Amino acid sequence: MKPGGAPGQPPGNLDALAVRRNFARAAPGYNQAAALAREVAGRMASRLDYVRLTPARILDAGCGTGADLNLLGERYPGALRLGCDIALPMLAQAGHRSAWLRRLLPRLSGGGVALLGGDAAHLPLVHGSVDLLWSNLMLHWANDPLAVLGEFRRVLAVGGLLMFSTLGPDTLRELRRAFAAADRAPHVHRFVDMHDVGDMLVAAGFAQPVMDMEVITLTYRSLDDLLHELRAAGASNADACRGRGLLGKRAWHRVIATYEAMRRDARLPATFEVIYGHAWKPEPRTTEDGRTIVRFDRPRRA
Repeated sequence: MKPGGAPGQPPGNLDALAVRRNFARAAPGYNQAAALAREVAGRMASRLDYVRLTPARILDAGCGTGADLNLLGERYPGALRLGCDIALPMLAQAGHRSAWLRRLLPRLSGGGVALLGGDAAHLPLVHGSVDLLWSNLMLHWANDPLAVLGEFRRVLAVGGLLMFSTLGPDTLRELRRAFAAADRAPHVHRFVDMHDVGDMLVAAGFAQPVMDMEVITLTYRSLDDLLHELRAAGASNADACRGRGLLGKRAWHRVIATYEAMRRDARLPATFEVIYGHAWKPEPRTTEDGRTIVRFDRPRRA
């Protein structure tokens, strides 16, 4: 949320330590608050119906508590699934989930699951080691999403597929407007536009990028319910310029009044602009030291 590297966007200004801390704190109750992530994962998975791919190794970058690893295991039961996350308590929850499922449904263990602690911009994997890289609602937590996409390309094998989702600029627009009525401090992160994400895919060296977007609106009984769910999902404000103190009583009442004016059918709306993308890793055109690769195909005999 406020990532950099995209054309026309300001440089990233997320507090990386706060991001990691927020997700670590959220780990025990994350599964109960991750309704949006589960919905988006299902919609991402449906897009795989149109892809001809049988991956031997899958990486879920930003795997959280591992729900998507199980979803991918059902689709690709023979694949080794790797889950990577910056928050170790999330990986601990993922480990518990995987062990429980292996005892309950042995067939879902498939090619097995391995969990890795690491930053998406510095993945602990060798070049070309995975066939499918899956990333659900993680990219907007990166200060430099272009660097993350470059790392995704590095660990993908030639012909491998990147499938991801992220959040766009209209996300939480109601909450942004409500807090803007109270003060000028950033309370909601900024998000990269879909077209800029597509440009970054090309800049990172991916081929045949496909992008699309949809708006998902969740509703809540109260502003407190929305804020509680965001905190429980690890999505607390981590802007480096965020205010460190509490809002005063008068300012908080202005926030509530502004949001209440948006109430419809007894519920408060919260908009999420979800961006979906996928692209392929092509044959390299240059060597790692910058030399051009020229390929000569032997002509076939008649």
